[in-house]
Amino acid sequence: MGGSTQLQRVIGYFHGTIFLFSIIIGAGIFVAPKGVLKYSSLNVGVSLSIWAACAVVSTMAALSHAELGTTFPRSGAQYYFLKRSLGPFIAFFYLWINLFSTPAGIAARGLLLAGYITQPFYPGCFVPEMPKKCLALAILWCLGILNARGVKEVTWFQTVSTVVKMTVLCFISVTGLVLVVRGRKENLARFENAFDGEVPNASQIAEAFLQGLYAYSGWGVLVRIAGELKNPSETIPKCVITALTLVALIYLLVNVSYIAVLTPREIVSSDAVAVTWMDRVIPSMQWAISIGVSSSIVSSLNCTVFSTSRLWYMASQQGQLPLIFSTLNIQSCPIVAVIQMLIFASILIIPSDLILLINYVGFTDWIQLGLMMTGLLKLRYREPHLSRPYKVRLPFVFGTIAMSLFLVLTPVIKSPQMHHIYVLLFILSGLLFYLPFVHFSLGSTYFNKITCFLQLLFNVSPADDTDEYISTEETLQKNPPETPAKKE
Repeated sequence: MGGSTQLQRVIGYFHGTIFLFSIIIGAGIFVAPKGVLKYSSLNVGVSLSIWAACAVVSTMAALSHAELGTTFPRSGAQYYFLKRSLGPFIAFFYLWINLFSTPAGIAARGLLLAGYITQPFYPGCFVPEMPKKCLALAILWCLGILNARGVKEVTWFQTVSTVVKMTVLCFISVTGLVLVVRGRKENLARFENAFDGEVPNASQIAEAFLQGLYAYSGWGVLVRIAGELKNPSETIPKCVITALTLVALIYLLVNVSYIAVLTPREIVSSDAVAVTWMDRVIPSMQWAISIGVSSSIVSSLNCTVFSTSRLWYMASQQGQLPLIFSTLNIQSCPIVAVIQMLIFASILIIPSDLILLINYVGFTDWIQLGLMMTGLLKLRYREPHLSRPYKVRLPFVFGTIAMSLFLVLTPVIKSPQMHHIYVLLFILSGLLFYLPFVHFSLGSTYFNKITCFLQLLFNVSPADDTDEYISTEETLQKNPPETPAKKE
């Protein structure tokens, strides 16, 4: 492979915003309204307030998080930042959780997508498990092939799928507004007396927030792929503000549309709120909802595969994963990391109860975010002169830490569950791998032999020095090359 082998900075403001749309607007807006309303005690006003508050919290957390990617403009910046600020031990546990929680989430969404696609072929009955799982596997490996072809193909695919799902969500939003304006008295009464219902307690509010924040999750994707962004110090904050503002507006309008057509009890009792909504409004267009849900899930899946492979790429460069994960193919894709992730996801498709596994590790996202904000404060104190092109205000950081503590500790204290213990045991089990393979570097000779074989098999080569690449980028941004003066 001739020339420079390195991740290429080819993603600008437009495609960066598309990536955020792709991963944030997944299955969440079609699933979470039920959970938010349920934990809001069917109180419409509280439910809509929580959706608005989730937008504010997500924006605040995303802007705080953006400092990581602008200070360390490399792919997998979260992992690198944790290792530098809180040490290799904490960084490994962040990696350990992602090694299993991300493939589990990919497998679950793959099955959900396969279910939506195959359901029309089995009207009035359940879809058999075997064809659904086979289709889910085919979808995942097709996304793997797409990622292997490079960033340009991925961005093109994300743009098309985002346009499709935004069209469906805009249709739901506009239809809902029309129904509210021309609505019947009983429908309008749900908004006029929005806060008349039962008020939820603190534990219920925390659970409702977790449900709503699930629909906003994924806003950290640009920090994970910061090594492939053009001018990340400007691109990341601009994309975050643009994308989250538009997503918040769409989410609120979609929820208003749901409530304008369906009663709170109908929403809570529905397994697919958008399908029930369309069945009530235009029954003959249920296929449009299926297309919208399918495009949302597949674009979110693709974005997850793309960004997580960059996290494993960085962990490999830092010595906490085998070297083979930081090798690139001719299209500058960490193809071995993509393949390993899809192998894990394919194995997890075999068992049937994947949602339970997701619940075990789901709330760890806010534990990780709390750790990152703590590391940010520590690095501000320890390295005050570190170059920070974008510097978030400290109230945002403290607010994000407070929200993280509230969302993690309130359910544990108010209503402790067994899965909290399971998550703790899962995290601690990482010690069994960290001590022998990372801390003491046992089996390195054996891994080197495997690396040589896999390099030949996949036709990949190690990437160029990342630190040298980044320092060159920073130097060019600060001191652009001067035009040679003409001789007199």
